[in-house]
Amino acid sequence: MTPSAPPQPAAAARPATATAPADALDVRRVSGALGAEVRGIDLNDLTDAQFDRIHELMLEHLVLFFPDQEKLTPAGHVAFGRRFGEVEVHPFLPKLADHPEITVIEPDKGGKADEWHIDVSFSPSPPIASILHLIDTPSAGGDTMWSNQYRAYETLSEPFREMLEGLTAVHVLKIPPVVEMSAEHPVVRVHPVTGRKSLYVTRMWTSHIPQLTRQESDTVLQHLFEHSEQPAFTLRHRWDPHTVALWDNRVTQHIAINDYQEHRRGQRVTVNGDVPSSNTPRRPEYRRNGDERYYPRRINAKVGY
Repeated sequence: MTPSAPPQPAAAARPATATAPADALDVRRVSGALGAEVRGIDLNDLTDAQFDRIHELMLEHLVLFFPDQEKLTPAGHVAFGRRFGEVEVHPFLPKLADHPEITVIEPDKGGKADEWHIDVSFSPSPPIASILHLIDTPSAGGDTMWSNQYRAYETLSEPFREMLEGLTAVHVLKIPPVVEMSAEHPVVRVHPVTGRKSLYVTRMWTSHIPQLTRQESDTVLQHLFEHSEQPAFTLRHRWDPHTVALWDNRVTQHIAINDYQEHRRGQRVTVNGDVPSSNTPRRPEYRRNGDERYYPRRINAKVGY
C-alpha cells in the first residue's frame, strides 16, 4: 500500500483588504510638483491619529483635497481649523451667519482672487493654513491653481539665491481711502517645521525690496513673480461640489481662475499664523542719494508709478 503523503501545513490566511484600519487614509498624488487627494475620512469626526497623519501629509504635499465632504458642518469646519491653531475672523470679507470664523467666498462679494497671491501676507503674522469648502461650483471653469515655493527657491541658481539672502520684501494692502496695512518679511523664509527654505514674495501684495533701488527691486521682483508661477511648480484643481482643500500658506501661492459666469460659492476657515523668519541677518536698507526719486509704496512691479 502506498503511504499517504504527510499532511501539509495550512496556508497562511491572506490579510483582509475589504476594510481598512480606522486611521488608514487613501492618499493619491495629483501632480508632480505638489498636491494629494485624501479619501476615506470624515472631517467632522477626526481622531487624533487621523489629524496627525493629515498634518504630516500637508507638510509633505503642501495642498490636500478631501472629496465628498457633503456632511461637513460649519462647526466641524471650524473645529478642523482649530486643530492647527487659532482661527481668524477676517476683518473685511463677509462671514457665515453664526460662524464669524468662516469667510464666505463668492464672486459677487469680493471672492475672485484672480491673481497669484499668498493669503494675507500683508499681516505681520500671515496665516499658517487655509481650509476651503467649495459648496457650489460652475459646470465648467472656476479652477484653482497652487504653486510650490520650495521648488521656486530651490531651482534658482546658487549665486541668485545667495543674493536674495538677507533681503526683505514689503507686502501692502490698500483699499482707498480707508484701509492700508503692510508688513515686512524675508524674501527667503524658513519653514518653522520642516526647516526648508522657500520664496516669499507675491504678485498681488508685494510692493518692493527696501534694500534695493526701486528699479532693482522692480526687476528682481518681476523675475521672482514669473519664476514662481511657472507651470512646472504648479497644480490645477478642477472642483467638484463639497470638496475641501487644505493648503500650507507658508510655502504656496494660489490663484482662482476667472473663466466662469455661473455661481461659485465656498466657505473658508483660515488658521492664524506665525511670523515669517529667516536664518540670515537682515541687510541694511538702501540709502538714496539727495533728491533721487524713490517710490517705496508702489504696490508691485507691474503697476505704473
